[in-house]
This record gives sequence, structure tokens and C-alpha cells, in this order.
Amino acid sequence: MKEMIGKVAGFFNGIQNIVVLTGAGMSVDSGIPAFRGSQGLWSKYDPMEYASIDAFCNNPVKVWKMLKELDEAVACAEPNPAHYSLAELERMGRVSLLVTQNIDGLHQAAGSRQVVEFHGSQRRLRCLSCGRTFSRNEVMMLEDPPRCLCGGLIKPDIVFFGEEIPERAIKAAFAMSSICQLMLVVGSSAQVAPASHLPLLAKQAGARVVEINLEKTALSEEISDVVLLGDAGEILPELVEQIREKCDD
Repeated sequence: MKEMIGKVAGFFNGIQNIVVLTGAGMSVDSGIPAFRGSQGLWSKYDPMEYASIDAFCNNPVKVWKMLKELDEAVACAEPNPAHYSLAELERMGRVSLLVTQNIDGLHQAAGSRQVVEFHGSQRRLRCLSCGRTFSRNEVMMLEDPPRCLCGGLIKPDIVFFGEEIPERAIKAAFAMSSICQLMLVVGSSAQVAPASHLPLLAKQAGARVVEINLEKTALSEEISDVVLLGDAGEILPELVEQIREKCDD
């Protein structure tokens, strides 16, 4: 594994445009439950009943039951070594853009600044009536469901099924992916569009694609140039150290 990580570290030498795509696997070690899989949130809550905008508007009390469970997990979560490693790569000038499917804000908490949140953030809330946004700390969860001062329903500022991903996020991610020279896919199965299109777009642009996941995915055989199977919290710190050794200042 160390030799394979060294090979990937060499990819960073002499290139400028590097994009990282992260998914739920990044944050499992931080205590955030994955959505898919046998232990995922969707094994407990049917996403069409709890995570669609229609379900929320029709029965917000029911949906907030799931949202409060997720809120508690996010509120207690801290960045893990994988988050800090990606922030360090950005600080070193080795990451141009980080696109995340996660809603936990842990990349920013770890120090990453060039972050595009495809699915929004659980740490922000938005009123469906007046459009006002709040930080999570501004809203008391005493009402069920919580409401804005205007009387409107409040929901996390995350993209539910049936809602559009923010146009600015899509444009920024697709623009950089189409010119990048290297893409790291970390903790993502890359099955959910439009994020799933980014590795293919990078590959078509001539970029190398490196995958870091616990298990092989649909990317592994056809798209990824290198697949590193293991815990991102162990692989990424080692990658940072080897980049320091192998790459130009």
C-alpha cells in the first residue's frame, strides 16, 4: 500500500489543477452515519418518506424526526485525519477545488476553504416562506417543527430529493473538473448524479483519477487509474507525507 500511495504522490508533481470529490465515507470516522449500506440512514428511514421535499412539506413533523437525529450526529462530529489531510493539501497548493456530497461542514471545520457543497449544509437552516437563512446555532429546536419568525417552515439548507442542486455549485464543479489534471475520489461510490459525472468528465479531459474507498465501486474498473482500498483517515495522512517528500516546493 505504501508503494501505491507513493505512486499517487508522484502524480502531484508539476501539476496545478487538482480536484477532490468526497462522499459519506469521509465522515463515518467522525460519527456521521452513512446514508447507504446495511448500517446507513436509509436502512432506517425510507428516503422517499423522509428526504424528499414533498414529504417535508406534507408532513414536516415526521421528517424532522429524522432530521433531528442527523442534526445531533452532525453537531457532535469533529473532523478526522482525512479532513485535516485534505485541508493541508489545499494549504500546500495541491488542491484547487474540493467538491463534497456531504452536508456536515467538516471540511470547512478542518480548514478547507475552496469547498463546493453539492447537497448544502446541515449547519445552515432556511425558511421556506421568506427565504431567510440561519446558522444552526441561531435556531432553537423547541418547536416541532421549528418555524421562522415569519411563521414559515424551517428546513436544513440541504438538497432534498426533488430539489435542484444550486446552479453555482454545479457550474464551479463541472468547470474545474473539465480542466483538472488529477481527481481524487474519496469515500464516494460516485453513484448519485450529477456528482457521479465529475470523474468521467475529468477522465475525458485527460486527468488521472485516483479512488480512495473501503471497497471497490463502479469507478474502480472503468474510470479509476489507481484504487487505494482502505481507511481514508490512514491513507490521506500518508499521502500528504509522501507528497512533501516527492514533490517540488
